[in-house]
Amino acid sequence: MTTLKLAYSKIISPDNIEDLLADYKQKQEKIVFTNGCFDVLHYGHIDYLSKAADFGSKLIIGLNSDNSVKRLKGDSRPINNENARALLLASLFFVDAIIVFDEDTPEKLIKKVCPNVLVKGGDYKLENIVGAQYVIANKGNVEIIPFVEGFSSTNIINLLGSE
Repeated sequence: MTTLKLAYSKIISPDNIEDLLADYKQKQEKIVFTNGCFDVLHYGHIDYLSKAADFGSKLIIGLNSDNSVKRLKGDSRPINNENARALLLASLFFVDAIIVFDEDTPEKLIKKVCPNVLVKGGDYKLENIVGAQYVIANKGNVEIIPFVEGFSSTNIINLLGSE
């Protein structure tokens, strides 16, 4: 399999994840789940995602669809479409699966995946993390990873717009 085909093979439809999840669970993999827009991939994302991956043996990313990003961030976003964002994330060696979701929150996807570990960034508090109570109720953990200061897609986009 070529490298590009390998990356594409990590992009899974929400309707087709049952087999993947069954395989992971049969092999007793520790599934880590996180989500986000990941519009303009930067150092902070790489730091965050690599640390998330360290909490288990399989990292699944829920990626907001283009429509979901527009609803969350406004009509000027996303900068990169969902296919480009998914491929960039799937190209990271420590990412095992990307699932694009169209809802405003990943709650439905979290319940489908039922991860061992749910990870969010440092701007969240446990009580505000969608799916946290579900994961905890199913004997999972929730981890909050501090942000790397000075890195955000919005800041990068604003810098580019001011030149």
